[in-house]
Amino acid sequence: MSHVAGRALTVVALAAAVATGCGEASEPTALSVPLLPGSPTSPDVSEPPPLHPDRVAAGEELYQAYCAQCHGLDLAGAPDWQVPNDDGSFKPPPQDGTGHTWHHADQLLLEIVSVGSNFPQSRMPAFGDQLSDDQIMAILDYFKSNWGRQERAFQWEQTVRARGGS
Repeated sequence: MSHVAGRALTVVALAAAVATGCGEASEPTALSVPLLPGSPTSPDVSEPPPLHPDRVAAGEELYQAYCAQCHGLDLAGAPDWQVPNDDGSFKPPPQDGTGHTWHHADQLLLEIVSVGSNFPQSRMPAFGDQLSDDQIMAILDYFKSNWGRQERAFQWEQTVRARGGS
């Protein structure tokens, strides 16, 4: 099975978690995505790792080039993003602390950005052919730099649990 096909299967298997998991903590899910370079092998749930300013700046540049058209120049998302479209899908959500991105583990967010989603609730295009995993993670770091302390802590806990950590 190809790398992209494997990712697509992972995303499809997690569709229910994305569609229904926003707003509630869900059971941890181990994904097949390996730890990314610079990721701790035994992560500490108590404190998210620091964000590196150069990586955040690179993520902001990439966000402006690839994401801002839909999610807004200021991460604010589309107006009325919580109101469903006629087909039941939703407009692009904010990527700051007012959205729901921080409810999900890094691995799931990486998958969604890389292979996209075409769930009934979400129509995210795939960017895996344009962005490397490291570039996508830099964009996620840019998001995280705009989240509050509680959102960062919750999201880090989800990431650690998804990796099979304590």
